[in-house]
Amino acid sequence: MSERDSTEVLEAVRKLLPSLRDRAQQAEDGRKIPAESIAELQEAGFFSLLQPQRYGGYEADPVEFYTAVKLIASACGSTGWVASILGVHPWHLALFPQQAQDDVWGEDTNTRISSSYAPMGKATVVDGGYRLSGKWSFSSGCDHASWVFVGGPALDGDGKMVDFCTYLLPLGDYAINDVWDTVGLRGTGSNDIVVDDVFIPSHRALSFMAMSKTQCPGHEINTAPLYRLPWGTVHPSTITAPIIGMAQGAYDAHVEHQAKRVRAAYAGEQAKDDPFAKVRIAEAASEIDAAWLQLSTNIAEELALLRAGEEVPMSLRLKARRDQVRGTARAISAVDRLFENSGGRALQSGTPIQRFWRDAHAGRVHAANDAERAYTMFGSGEFGLPVKDSMV
Repeated sequence: MSERDSTEVLEAVRKLLPSLRDRAQQAEDGRKIPAESIAELQEAGFFSLLQPQRYGGYEADPVEFYTAVKLIASACGSTGWVASILGVHPWHLALFPQQAQDDVWGEDTNTRISSSYAPMGKATVVDGGYRLSGKWSFSSGCDHASWVFVGGPALDGDGKMVDFCTYLLPLGDYAINDVWDTVGLRGTGSNDIVVDDVFIPSHRALSFMAMSKTQCPGHEINTAPLYRLPWGTVHPSTITAPIIGMAQGAYDAHVEHQAKRVRAAYAGEQAKDDPFAKVRIAEAASEIDAAWLQLSTNIAEELALLRAGEEVPMSLRLKARRDQVRGTARAISAVDRLFENSGGRALQSGTPIQRFWRDAHAGRVHAANDAERAYTMFGSGEFGLPVKDSMV
């Protein structure tokens, strides 16, 4: 770890925003984040924010991490999305057995990991580990990583599911299929991961049950409260934080656009003088602020409990999930309000407002933003009913 602390990392990220903004169209056209952007974020220390100190990281407050994500996404939605996902994986790896962490970071603490957690493949239990096969979609930033996390059931010899795990594989044990061609988040390079009957040693698998109970083998060496945060708070927030950042980027672009806009349909009225436009801007700003306040407050409250040696109660875990999906909805609402207030010229290719609009809506369809499921879990908890879901 460098002499820079996590506060200085945030300042370094802020200084990168102009260059990330300038490369936003390049990311979209190339269908992946420019290598220069990844290198600059690496140099700034961003990818080490949630990494254990024993492996050169900062073990930073997660709100600082999500603040950095929000900033990055306000400059380029795709870059913010990829940064968030690649940046949270050191936290996840810290939950694995020490041998897995040594495998990844033993020679290079800057090693990055991509992921695709949905159960699109399966593993069979064998002596010393698992045999894994399958194809996983939507591995954002996989071109900038040399390891991958994939999710799937573990089956015994009779084909009966005995566990559900995240499996950790090095590049060479998987192939990347370039299939990413979308209307939003085009720059994320969220391509397919293909695995063909590869052996996974047992120390490179982590049960979702262990994560759900926050009782993971990595806790033996990574004892900071950060690593006891619930998976169902950390991972979904990793999806919502960049969407809030995209809404902020849309807001900034919209205000700049409106300051120069003349409304031809209204006899040359200056848009900045339109009282109705001001109302829409105020509504959008309030939604963005509310989304961020709820997301960051819940994370801070969970961490404060853990720092005090207490457990995070299910009521707070459910509240964090509720507010996380609500945060996405608020951000989308804000982007929509700004877009409809921008006029026809905002539709032109290359304008920031339409790109943020497309990127935010693309992020909305991620499984972590399944609002009805999260709200139903919250309601069940309020009625004292059992809640069983890996995203809590």
